[in-house]
Amino acid sequence: MSAELIEGARVILDERIETASVRIESGRITGIDGARDGATVIPARGRILAPAFVDIHGDAFERQLMPRPAVMAPVETALLETDRQLASNGIATAYHALTLSWEPGLRSVDTGWQVVRALERLRPRLTAENRLQLRWETFCPEAEPLIAQALAGPDRPALAFNDHTTSMLLHPDVPVQDRPFDQVPDYPVTPFDAPRFVKKIAEQARRAQISPEGYVALLTRVWDRRAEVPGHIARMAALARAQGAPMLSHDDSQAETRAYYRSLGATVAEFPMHDRVFLAARDAGDPIVLGAPNAMRGGSHLGSPGAAQMIARGLCDILASDYFYPAMLGAMVRLHADRVAPLPALWKLVSLNPARAMGLTDRGRIAPGQRADLILLDWPEAQAPAPLRTWVSGRPGYSALPPASR
Repeated sequence: MSAELIEGARVILDERIETASVRIESGRITGIDGARDGATVIPARGRILAPAFVDIHGDAFERQLMPRPAVMAPVETALLETDRQLASNGIATAYHALTLSWEPGLRSVDTGWQVVRALERLRPRLTAENRLQLRWETFCPEAEPLIAQALAGPDRPALAFNDHTTSMLLHPDVPVQDRPFDQVPDYPVTPFDAPRFVKKIAEQARRAQISPEGYVALLTRVWDRRAEVPGHIARMAALARAQGAPMLSHDDSQAETRAYYRSLGATVAEFPMHDRVFLAARDAGDPIVLGAPNAMRGGSHLGSPGAAQMIARGLCDILASDYFYPAMLGAMVRLHADRVAPLPALWKLVSLNPARAMGLTDRGRIAPGQRADLILLDWPEAQAPAPLRTWVSGRPGYSALPPASR
């Protein structure tokens, strides 16, 4: 691979932005402000050059898998399209939040196996580094063989502990942000004939492609095995620790919940739902993840704490694409315009910090020796930016630029 010199861009470095030229060769950044020395020159004056995004939780790929309710697309087609979207949005490393649930359909273990196997087959053809966040519904022991195989694979996944079962069954008088610790013996369960529950079940059943009555019967059987769940969690956490896989817990609403998962090795707090959890996570030194759409929109669509407010308070370390890949760049635009923090500090939320949380020390910043995961932006003053080119380990991933010159 011949050397390239991205010349004259405004470069987002660790603590500052400065006009510089960045040389890349053999997949690495090899110098800043060096001579051309025979490199292919990428003219970048007036552009922004930044570390490419590291997305540790994105489930927008589900829209490619199921473009309409109950309509499934071929898995390889869906993943190839997802890969194109990642590259065009400046995402060089993506952890697909693959939900492994007891539900049939889109989030079933069967669909999970299809995605895992398709990614293995497609790996040589993909542009971005497509990894997995095994977003495991803890009431689903049927997923354990898949988790074990994925953890032993070459692209070390992350394991996220997810409990939508207790959330789904929560009594309507209890706000979801105040949901008790999942394992309390007197957990407040909704009456199955409550109007809100009936409506929710109808929506869930449609996605799972079964009748509402069938869904309730399935949910009842799942809830009946509640006493077995802590043992399943302990076993999967031990397996992840043995493989050195990063672990996260999702939607924690109580400090007790965060402490429980931290004790098992899940040191990343993903989408905390209450101020007390943010504070408990910060006191323990746990990285805190929020959604980039939250930051881009100016608030959570679920009524959880706002990302901008938490960033300003030092209670958010990472922004993930969640359900919308363009939101990572969109969040940078909104937070920069609102002067929440200087742009180099904001950019760490979507590059360096998520890379470190996942144990990826070779990316996330522009410095000699780092992987050449870069995004070149056209960002006129007071206007929306547009990605012009993405590099993934020095390889061209996406380009809207004219051909380079020597």
